[in-house]
Amino acid sequence: MTDEQTPEPARKNRPTPSRKEAEAARRQERRPALTRKQRAEQDRRRRQEIRAKQREALSSGRGEYLPPRDQGPVKAYVRDHVDRRHNIAEFLLPILVFMLLFNIFGPQFLNARATATVVSLLWSFTIVATLFDEILLVRSLKKGLRERFPDAAPFKGTTSYAVLRSSQIRRLRLPKPAIQRGEDFKTRY
Repeated sequence: MTDEQTPEPARKNRPTPSRKEAEAARRQERRPALTRKQRAEQDRRRRQEIRAKQREALSSGRGEYLPPRDQGPVKAYVRDHVDRRHNIAEFLLPILVFMLLFNIFGPQFLNARATATVVSLLWSFTIVATLFDEILLVRSLKKGLRERFPDAAPFKGTTSYAVLRSSQIRRLRLPKPAIQRGEDFKTRY
């Protein structure tokens, strides 16, 4: 081969870095762009944004930021089914408070035996009426779910979700009720 055909080795046109400089350069490459404090601040802001979106979704009852237990069309149907009717269970807490107060202050107006009888009868009636109402709620809910979502059986967790929601005072329910009592919601699904 002649000198003209021999490729010339590539030159780096700079001095070789010392070991100390090379190690410093490698450490700099591995160092993250953000410090630990900056990452923590960024994570905190991201969590605040997600919580704000979740609060908004809970107050409106719609959206992709609902908690997993409240997501999906089946759970929305259950919420609307419970919210459209009067439930005895939602009045259970006020009734129990009334019975407690009557038990405390009743003997001033009636004798102790009459007060105990009234509280006992009211307690028994409330429990039986609540159980009967919850049975009706669950039966109508399951019937409605089978009609609306025939392919989505077996509807795991919907019964307990409906019973727990029906036992909450309507104003305090989260997600907030999206329909009025007595409103026909069947066209929404």
